[in-house]
Amino acid sequence: MINLSVNVNKIATLRNARGGNIPDVQQVAMDCERFGADGITVHPRPDERHIRRSDVFALRPLVRTEFNIEGYPSEEFMELVLAVRPTQATLVPDGPNVLTSSAGWEVEPNMEFLTGIVDRLKEAGIRTSLFVGTDLDNIRAAARTGADRVELYTGPFAEEFEANPERAVAPYTAAAQTAHSVGLGLNAGHDLNLKNLKFFQQHVPYLSEVSIGHALIADALYLGLEATIQAYKDCLK
Repeated sequence: MINLSVNVNKIATLRNARGGNIPDVQQVAMDCERFGADGITVHPRPDERHIRRSDVFALRPLVRTEFNIEGYPSEEFMELVLAVRPTQATLVPDGPNVLTSSAGWEVEPNMEFLTGIVDRLKEAGIRTSLFVGTDLDNIRAAARTGADRVELYTGPFAEEFEANPERAVAPYTAAAQTAHSVGLGLNAGHDLNLKNLKFFQQHVPYLSEVSIGHALIADALYLGLEATIQAYKDCLK
């Protein structure tokens, strides 16, 4: 079974739009687990426009499944992650003003930087994952950083899926095989949804985890959170 990690950033966005604590990010995270999620993902950004540092600390003792913190590995991010000690840290190359992750690391030019970050995380017992595209040499380079996993950026797959699903998924199949061949675990995320997720997982081997937020929360407006999580889990069977 492929794990489903629910990104609760959009819950925090909705809360922050009005002020107060409705919806309650902590309660939603616990409900996601109760409804069958295998993990909770947060992506705190420097401006705290959705998930806040205080949310990360508050969630840590509550999360009973896997806790995944995504972000650019600035010193501020590293201090947060090393203090909280999540199950997994997913490193993304986003600048501070990026709206959403839209590209993976170019690993070779950042090899020294990423290797140092990975070493610090692994010393703390935190599983590390690098957010990357499907370039095969880049994935091989990711393995040399010492990272445990890569997370494939699936935005391009989602964009092409309806027009030509086989062509859309082909680079991801090759990327998964390459990651496995160099000893990397495999995650995936970005724009996966109820229309494309089942096809993706059927054609991408060695997949351990998908992280989904925006589409899942949008579907929950119609289906309800419990039914939505079960629908996504069904896609991963």
